[in-house]
Amino acid sequence: MTLVAGIDSSTQSCKVLIRDAATGALVRSGRAAHPEGSEVDPEAWYSALQEAIAQAGGLDDVDAISVGGQQHGMVVLDASGAVIRPALLWNDTRSAQAASQIIAEAGQGDAAVGARYWAQRTGTVPVSSITLAKLRWLKDHEPQNAAKVAAVCLPHDWLSWRLAGYGPGSGATGLAALRTDRSDASGTGYYRAAENAYDHEALAQHLGHVPLLPQVAGPLESIGRTASGALIGPGAGDNAAAGLGVGAQVGDVVMSLGTSGTVFAVAGSPSADASGLVAGFADATGNYLPLVCTLNATRIFDATANLLQVSLEEFNDLALSAAPGCDGLVLLPYFDGERTPNLPEATGSLHGITRANYTAANLARSAVEAVVCSLADGLRALEAQGVEAQRIILVGGGAQSRAVQQIAAEILGLPILLPAPGEYVADGAARQAAGVLAGEFPNWAQGTAELPAMEPAPQILERYRALASSQFRNDFLARTELGA
Repeated sequence: MTLVAGIDSSTQSCKVLIRDAATGALVRSGRAAHPEGSEVDPEAWYSALQEAIAQAGGLDDVDAISVGGQQHGMVVLDASGAVIRPALLWNDTRSAQAASQIIAEAGQGDAAVGARYWAQRTGTVPVSSITLAKLRWLKDHEPQNAAKVAAVCLPHDWLSWRLAGYGPGSGATGLAALRTDRSDASGTGYYRAAENAYDHEALAQHLGHVPLLPQVAGPLESIGRTASGALIGPGAGDNAAAGLGVGAQVGDVVMSLGTSGTVFAVAGSPSADASGLVAGFADATGNYLPLVCTLNATRIFDATANLLQVSLEEFNDLALSAAPGCDGLVLLPYFDGERTPNLPEATGSLHGITRANYTAANLARSAVEAVVCSLADGLRALEAQGVEAQRIILVGGGAQSRAVQQIAAEILGLPILLPAPGEYVADGAARQAAGVLAGEFPNWAQGTAELPAMEPAPQILERYRALASSQFRNDFLARTELGA
């Protein structure tokens, strides 16, 4: 049996799955926790990786390995290969002002012009999460550290590099061995996915100089070997790896319901959305991965179930017992502000309340409809960028909800695939590792169930969008003090 290993190095933990390269069958696995916080010493990731590998029985009999990792994190190395400061993760928001400055400067003070500039230049309008904004923060707030930066890489790049035997003390030879892939590079803000080229001018302006950057490897290119001789694949950003893990192809849209929500598509051409709603990423196969992220998903279900003092299973039953549209009751799920649409200061709100419709069942269903409609808005933003959705692949913890499944089918009007629950990022990394060995991605059985397309209920989505649009206008007026 030929074995491959897939690694998921996420914000919370490191997971290692070892699979049969021919069939994808799981052989063994391991897991270790990461430290909490949005600023982490990368050595903690490497320690967790070693612990997870040990739990999974080691790598001595593994022929190839690949790493899927959290995107955007800033890992800065000095000329010796040592980490200069703890990595700033995607969820570290101290770089929000830096992102705004990057946009404003590109537009000579006009944010709309600056946003169009970046959308056309790299496919992504800068936000606090991207690496370029974090490097700008470093230059502005820690200039002594910025001056030491000899190389910049991403979390999955750095772990692959360590697996290949490099690390502190590797010097120029080691830094030259850094590798990444298109999917993760496309989330940095200084990589042009459509041209497969770095934007050195952006780095010179916002870091102050151009450091060494990881060479971008092809989707099935080996970038080195482990100490035990296993080939190392190029790896991928977490969303691209998850797309591989569920077998997403051009025409597929993946909707992920976790604490937050994600909607992304596999597309044959790059996107450039000046509104900033759609990030123009690349995928792990040579295609593109336009992506929309929302802040509120399953946390809305948890909050509503707690309010109604029911379990999540009872919450599902309540939601399914109500009629579509909840007799006019509409929830806007912006409990923690929102990213799509861009409503950072917004709060949630409940509309259309009457004595007749104000029931536990309608309230439960309105929560599910709200989250599905929010993701449907993300789908609409993808479609505005040319995505032609053929089917929805529904993943994440919330995808296991019967209410989510049925209501998504009713609102979206597209066939819905339900992959078996799993570690999709690690699965995708393992599939890439098998592809590196074979020269092509394996066709592992996915074990999916399918819900047929249902006749959509457009009035639900239209009512939600009308209220969301009104909320957006009100929020904008309040923030700009035009409504005073």
